[in-house]
Amino acid sequence: MSNKKQAKKGIMICGHGSRDKDAEREFGLVAKGLKERFPDLPVEYGFLEFSAPNIHMGLDSLVSQGVEEIYAVPGMLFAATHAKNDIPSVLTTYEEKHPGLHITYGRELGLQDDMIEAFQARIYESLGLDPDHPPKNLYDTLLVVVGRGTSDTSANAEAAKLTRIVNENMGFGWADTVYSGVTYPSVGVGLEKLMKLGFKRIVVAPYFLFTGRLIKRIQGYVDKVAQENPGIDFIQTPYLNDHPRVIDAFQNRVEEIMQGELQTGEETLMNSFKRRLAAGEVDVHHHHAEFVDPQDDTQGLSEFDLKHAVISMGEVPSISVLKNHAHDHGHGHSHSHGHSHSHGHSHDHSHGHSHGVYKHIGHPMGPRTMIGEGICCCFMSQFTDEILEEEKDKIDGDCTKTAFAHRR
Repeated sequence: MSNKKQAKKGIMICGHGSRDKDAEREFGLVAKGLKERFPDLPVEYGFLEFSAPNIHMGLDSLVSQGVEEIYAVPGMLFAATHAKNDIPSVLTTYEEKHPGLHITYGRELGLQDDMIEAFQARIYESLGLDPDHPPKNLYDTLLVVVGRGTSDTSANAEAAKLTRIVNENMGFGWADTVYSGVTYPSVGVGLEKLMKLGFKRIVVAPYFLFTGRLIKRIQGYVDKVAQENPGIDFIQTPYLNDHPRVIDAFQNRVEEIMQGELQTGEETLMNSFKRRLAAGEVDVHHHHAEFVDPQDDTQGLSEFDLKHAVISMGEVPSISVLKNHAHDHGHGHSHSHGHSHSHGHSHDHSHGHSHGVYKHIGHPMGPRTMIGEGICCCFMSQFTDEILEEEKDKIDGDCTKTAFAHRR
């Protein structure tokens, strides 16, 4: 009989982060809910950017508690750039710097039944209906699902798939998807197009875990459209937050790791990351995905980073760029992000944040409709000179002008 001591295990939830402190608090509620499901295991959480604790700090806390095997799950709805690239980069680098530590990275929440049922419950609640005793149909109502919107086509498609599933489950008269991020159609212009269908009751349901600037922007769009269209009843569904079925979904992802169910014939997020990084197919935004302790001058790029710091355009950023977490993100455009910009956009951005390149950035119903409303400057950096010239009346930091999506 073996007397080998079993490694102490712990759980790490990896989030994106938000400038909104309410979002940080709500993420903590999910960690609290998961702790109740696993009372015998340490549970920590951390963020890629904007918020504290960051992922590095959460991992440090687990290690300080004697944890040697970490079950890490992305606190994200779909697998886009952050879940596919940035979080695995942080986890891999951390693991290399801590011999004897083993980190297993699980799946995004995805379209689990628990997530779909949580979303449907929120919609029923906003309509004043009992989720346990729903009506047979809602044929008189239009459902508009608001997805995050990313440069990742598959993640955008998952949001559209969700819309179809929920529509058939709940029996709406019609349903469609709009997006608050880099893809199209944007919330404002999407709503205007859909109002032409003639429905007198429209449910706007954001498929988001937590509050934040995007949620508040969505609410602002809906309020504006509602004021301009008093004959239509607009119903805003609350975001998912710590709904019990959401906690169930997180629990499922942790238990998949525990039970060794990740290898089911499909490539895991971590294996995919390592394969693509080694092949030079990954653009890792180290300036926000890697935490470097400013008090630790021995901490630099890991051996993994130095061997594989190859990005999709074949450019290798300098060591100083990869180390500097808070580097100046000015768009002059001499920096190397694995994508190039030919325009003369010269805003100075020091927010340490980035998005993948989106080939339809100039779509007439996409992010350009949000220029002048505090759109993320990483999107702004992708607009061509031609687009910036066409939208110049909405640039220069004037966020008081009417959005393109709401102009008549």
